Amino acid sequence: MVMWEQICNLIHGLKPVLMMVVASAAFAGVNIFYKLAANDGMSLRVIIAYRLIFASAFTVPVALLLERNCIPKLNFKMLFLAFLSGLCGGSLCQNLFVESLVLTSATFTSAMFNLVPAVTFVLATSIGSEKLGIRTRAGKAKVLGTLIGISGAMLLTLYKGVEIKIWSTHVDLLHHAGVRHMASSNAGKRLIGSLLALGSCLSYALWLIVQAKISKEYPCQHSNAALMCVMGAIQAVVFALCMEKDSDQWKLGWNIRLLTVAYSGIVGSGLMVTMTSWCVHIRGPLFVSVFTPLSVVAVAVAASLILDEKLHLGSVLGATLIVCGLYAVLWGKGKEMKKQSQLVPAANTSKESESIEISITSPNEEIKELNDRRKGDQVLPN
Repeated sequence: MVMWEQICNLIHGLKPVLMMVVASAAFAGVNIFYKLAANDGMSLRVIIAYRLIFASAFTVPVALLLERNCIPKLNFKMLFLAFLSGLCGGSLCQNLFVESLVLTSATFTSAMFNLVPAVTFVLATSIGSEKLGIRTRAGKAKVLGTLIGISGAMLLTLYKGVEIKIWSTHVDLLHHAGVRHMASSNAGKRLIGSLLALGSCLSYALWLIVQAKISKEYPCQHSNAALMCVMGAIQAVVFALCMEKDSDQWKLGWNIRLLTVAYSGIVGSGLMVTMTSWCVHIRGPLFVSVFTPLSVVAVAVAASLILDEKLHLGSVLGATLIVCGLYAVLWGKGKEMKKQSQLVPAANTSKESESIEISITSPNEEIKELNDRRKGDQVLPN
């Protein structure tokens, strides 16, 4: 019986880890489908609009079914936070990401996305929700990790290097689609794609910070995900209608376009946002960021096997530096959290000692007052 309880506790403790592993694998699939749909000629803005529409159609019924009795009332503050969540984590982030993906490659964009922890640290420090602590080892590790990550991103952008041949399956779905992607050889497009990827990281980092705020006041994960998807869908549809004038782009058939928007909407936004929101609520935004390197590995393997993308020395070195910077930031954060957890019991002990001291001194003062009154009573008759 004790062993069974230990196994259950172990599984319960691993739930956030398992969810983030699944989310990373799903993220790799979204990248591959984005690439295939874009090469089929589908508008990038329409892809994002449909993705968030499918996500809303999936998350809203789930939220009503599972949380209909515990959904808190919405107020203006929560609607504003939901609007920011839909903008930073939905419409803006996704549009920037997919534009970068088409201009560069799936592996390149996924590697750049590892800058999210460093960007999150810079933003959190700027708004005061994260302490810099430059004089401590943890603070120095976070600053050094941020600088290493930025250096890796610059290397990834500016240096291509020789091609690294690991394997080849001779499967190239992009070639079969009729268009051979050549943007990675264009330095100008590579630079623009890097800036767009950086903007996507900034938007996602803002979403993590907003999500941490929402999860405290609105702890229903499914309803939270549904709000974010609905707000993001409204924004993305308005943006796509303003920018895309060709009505044929909105037509879906039984092809790669429908599969892309359905998978990216239901799995990529519906399930991934729900799992990520839950993990942010349980472990915090930096815990979620630690799993982004898994997506790079998954995307690199899938792109090499299916899209026949080539790995280059600059991409490998840049991605390695970004990952090293990522774990330096997380190591520093872990040290800070451990130190804070050690200070909490000490603070509780001091409060208990203060209360005990008050309970002991209080009766003595009462006795002293009673003696003074008796002496005064004895003096009055004389």
